[in-house]
Amino acid sequence: MFELSPFDLEKKVLEKIKTIYDPEIPVNIYDLGLIYDIKITSENEVVVLMTLTAPSCPVAGGLPIEVENAIKELPDVKNAKVLLTFDPPWNPSLLSEEAKLVLGLL
Repeated sequence: MFELSPFDLEKKVLEKIKTIYDPEIPVNIYDLGLIYDIKITSENEVVVLMTLTAPSCPVAGGLPIEVENAIKELPDVKNAKVLLTFDPPWNPSLLSEEAKLVLGLL
């Protein structure tokens, strides 16, 4: 079986993350700036460091699990874990240019 390089696997993980949308905002969570870091171990385990737009966000319990489960669907991923942080806190400067355009901020 052909195994993806860590770089190619990270691209696949990123593509998968970009399919997940904040339920209240019509922008994917990556372009919202909620994903701070993606690490892939030598065993193809994926660790994602992410935040939410606010600690009291109504999807706080579900969104990280949704991200984990989506990443685990990738055939080359052995396991996935999402770590939630609020340091630094999310702010609108983390929005991608595409997200700003969609939200009418440009």
